[in-house]
Amino acid sequence: MTWTILVLVVGILLFLFGGMLLPKGDEKKPSAGRIVAKKCISVIAIILISGSMCRLYMPYYLTAINPAIVQEMVNGMQEQQQAEKNKQIRKFVRAEGEKMMRDAPVLGNRDAKKTIYVWTDFSCPFCRRVHGEIERVLANRDDTRVVIKNFSIHGALSDAPAKAVIAAKLQDPAKAAELTDMLMTRDFYTQEDLQDQSTIGEKVEANVMKMAKEIGLDTEKLKADMNGDVVARELRNVRDLAQRFEISGTPFLIIGEQAFPGAIPADQIESALNDAE
Repeated sequence: MTWTILVLVVGILLFLFGGMLLPKGDEKKPSAGRIVAKKCISVIAIILISGSMCRLYMPYYLTAINPAIVQEMVNGMQEQQQAEKNKQIRKFVRAEGEKMMRDAPVLGNRDAKKTIYVWTDFSCPFCRRVHGEIERVLANRDDTRVVIKNFSIHGALSDAPAKAVIAAKLQDPAKAAELTDMLMTRDFYTQEDLQDQSTIGEKVEANVMKMAKEIGLDTEKLKADMNGDVVARELRNVRDLAQRFEISGTPFLIIGEQAFPGAIPADQIESALNDAE
């Protein structure tokens, strides 16, 4: 702002007194060179004044008169950034899709042509909401599978459920999907459990084991596998991909060639699937 005002003052001074910078000559019969020089100084002065006035007026125009333009510019930049991010995600998923789903629980038709990748946390209310929307989508189509990437970001409330569904896949992929749905639709800790934070992890794991036993999983094997190499590898893969894709929270969905941070409704999921190859 200071430099803009300084340029404006210089422009005004040039316009008013620029002729004084030229060598003195016959004012009654000025030479052609002197006339051209004076006009050049005037043009430069006008350019400086006009440019400075525009710079001074533009912030006022954008913030006071037409602030919607600023929002449009921000939206445009965000759209460009998201498009570039989607491009990089699409390229990676096409090359590494099989690796991304190797150890992860899968919902729906595991041999389907269309895939939804969802970074989720069982203790996240928005993740539970989007799980319900995904279930609505799966109920109406068999061409889609959902790869669950368990992004354990809420500590003790998230760790045991995340590990359990990954470990369950080693016993039975169908039961892993069933356990995923059960953990997303039923409470696996109570307000009473939360009162003692030092034991919440143990209580959550015990409740998860009850659900696992309910659907017929071998809970002793499940506990062993939860601390095994496959689960550790999958959780590491989830974190690495979250860093690559700049995922800072859940839920986060990748559908075809589009990325969706946050909970989205079933119709938007359907639309993205229809656009996917």
